Amino acid sequence: MINIAKEDHIANEYPDGTGKQALLRIRNLCRTYIMGEVRVPALQNVSFDIGREDPEFVAIMGKSGSGKSTLLHQLGLLDTPTSGEIVIGGKNVLKLSETQKARFRLERFGYVFQEYALLPELTALENVYLPAMALGRKKDEYFKAAREVLGQVGLGERLDHRPREMSGGEQQRVAIARALINKPDILFADEPAANLDSVSSKQVLALFRKLNRDMGLTILMVTHEPEDRNYVDRVIWLKDGELEQHMEMLK
Repeated sequence: MINIAKEDHIANEYPDGTGKQALLRIRNLCRTYIMGEVRVPALQNVSFDIGREDPEFVAIMGKSGSGKSTLLHQLGLLDTPTSGEIVIGGKNVLKLSETQKARFRLERFGYVFQEYALLPELTALENVYLPAMALGRKKDEYFKAAREVLGQVGLGERLDHRPREMSGGEQQRVAIARALINKPDILFADEPAANLDSVSSKQVLALFRKLNRDMGLTILMVTHEPEDRNYVDRVIWLKDGELEQHMEMLK
C-alpha cells in the first residue's frame, strides 16, 4: 500500500499558532481582481495555519461569493494572490518561478474538483497514472502505483473501464486516486461532492476521512453543505473575502 505520509518530504521552519510545526502558513493573503476601472476584492488579509504533526481534514465554508474557491486556488498555486505570504513546509512558494510552481504542484499537491476532469478515451488506470508519467517515473512503477491507489478507493475491479462505463461516484473516486498517485502532502478539493447523489457524496466524504486518518493526508475542502462538517476536524469560515474570527473545532 502506498504510504501517503512522508517523514522527510519537506522541512518545516515555521510553527503554527499552537507552537507546533506548520505544514501550511498563510499570512495577510489578498486577491483583488481588476475589471476595467473597478477593483473587486475577493480575499482580504486572510491568515491561518495548518499544522503538520496532526494532519487535518479542514472545510472552507461560507456563502456563495465569500471567496472559498478563490482561497483554495491561491493555496493550491492555481492562481497568484495580489499580496501576502504562502509558506508550505518552510518554503515561501510565491517566490518560485512558474516552472518551479508547476513542479511543486505536481510533486506536493493533489487536486479534486467538482467536475471529474477525466479523459474519456482513457481507462481508469490510464487516467490515474498520467501525473506519475509527467513526473518521469518508470512505467512499471506508475502502473503498480495506479493499481494500488485505485484499490484504495474501492475500484480495484474497474481498472480497464472508461468514464462512460462508470457512475458519477466512481468517476470521482478515479479522480481522487489520480490526486493520490504522486503521494501529495496536501489534497485540495473544491466542492468534490456537488455533482453527486447523497449516497455517493457520503462515500466520497468518508473516503476523505479515511485518507486523512489512516494515511496522514492533510485535506482542504471547499463545501457549502452544512452536513459535511460531520466529517472534518475544523471549519474555516469566510465572509465577504475575510476570515471570520472564529474557527469551529470539531475533533
